[in-house]
Amino acid sequence: MVQEAHPAHVLRVRTKEVVADGVVVLTLEHPDGRRLPDWTPGAHIDVMLPGGLTRQYSLCGDRWDAHTYRVAIRRDRGGSGGSAYIHDSLQVGEHVQIGGPRNNFAMAPASSYLFVAGGIGITPIVPMIVQAEMVGAAWHLLYLGRSRSAMPFLDALAAHPEHVTVSARDEGARLDVTGQLGTLEPDTQVYACGPRTLLDDLTASTSHWPPGRLRVERFSASPVTPARTAPFELHLARSRRTVTVRPERSVLDALSDVGITVLSSCREGLCGTCETTVLAGEPDHRDCLLDDDERAVGDCMFVCVSRSRSDRLVLDL
Repeated sequence: MVQEAHPAHVLRVRTKEVVADGVVVLTLEHPDGRRLPDWTPGAHIDVMLPGGLTRQYSLCGDRWDAHTYRVAIRRDRGGSGGSAYIHDSLQVGEHVQIGGPRNNFAMAPASSYLFVAGGIGITPIVPMIVQAEMVGAAWHLLYLGRSRSAMPFLDALAAHPEHVTVSARDEGARLDVTGQLGTLEPDTQVYACGPRTLLDDLTASTSHWPPGRLRVERFSASPVTPARTAPFELHLARSRRTVTVRPERSVLDALSDVGITVLSSCREGLCGTCETTVLAGEPDHRDCLLDDDERAVGDCMFVCVSRSRSDRLVLDL
């Protein structure tokens, strides 16, 4: 389940460095040098950018350094301009507002880990490797990318050659990641982050696994067909109001239309900011955060994307 977010902070860009083709790393600090909220491997922060854009970036620095956050950003040429602004315009010494940290990809205790990273998906994995080393757990990383020059943090990973398998597309055959899953010990925990196709393949090939053994973090939501296209009603238990949600409106927008504010960020079911408690009814989960067991319980939903299977939902709002 998602964690509570810390309040927003305004941080200063201490350093900005190119670490791979098309990838920069920002080091952020409080303007007054204050301690920043603690975080755990897998956590991310929300970065608020000009034009109302908010983007989520995994923390990839030293979690024991209480005064800085580090995030890596790949230029997304097909995006809406957030990464381009960071790459081209954001300068050392300037300030950015951030939210979090928040962790939807928390690392569970295990004796053995397999980490799978595709491209910039290495960012949440790096602190997990440090954690595995710290507790003496066995681990291996499968790291896939377009080319070595475009794969950040290879220099740091070179300290563990026996634990890391690198597969660069321009060097030949692609690594068969799903094929390697069959060789794992039953107690190996798998964490994967990367492109949708990679994560979809992993999820499909492990559908028979116990819940929670494979954990994935996505950069974009997978297409989901709505369970219903008819309007449905929201009853807001604390506000004692009823709201009709029409097919063309999200639950988040329908709530906003009647003056009910729910904090949100990504609007794609990725960040977890808008988690809302469900008191009755059956949500139509369309997020990328809950596992099947959590969805079956039906006691929460992410109102930016999820809807309703039932005619009526009761929310704790």
